[in-house]
Order: sequence, then structure tokens, then C-alpha cells
Amino acid sequence: MQQKSNDPLHGKTLEMILTELVSHLGWEDLGQHIRINCFNSDPSIKSSLKFLRKTPWARKKVEELYLRMIQ
Repeated sequence: MQQKSNDPLHGKTLEMILTELVSHLGWEDLGQHIRINCFNSDPSIKSSLKFLRKTPWARKKVEELYLRMIQ
């Protein structure tokens, strides 16, 4: 018997989370919510993922914003 995870991020990749945020908010609003250069200066999914994977505090902010968005 498999247990279902209560974690709303379970099974979501960082790329999926970022793509949904960009679709919902757009780069400009995302950059206003989380002030990091990869969202404000020539933004792309690829460059943002590279930064977020190396920067735990920024990834945490993205995940927290995503959780607020889906509630």
C-alpha cells in the first residue's frame, strides 16, 4: 500500500514550478515578487533554473510563492 505525500510540491520539478509561475504572473510580476536579476534582466527559464539550482534561498522563495499561488 502506497502512502500519499501531503507535500504539495511532491512530484513537481523546479522547472514545472517556474513555468507555472511565469504563465500565471509573467516575468515582470515575478521579478517584483522576488527581486533577483534572473527574473528582471533578460529572463529565461534556462538561466533562472541555473541560478535557482545553485541558490537555495532563492529557490525557497520561488517555492513559497508557488505555494501561495496554488492556495
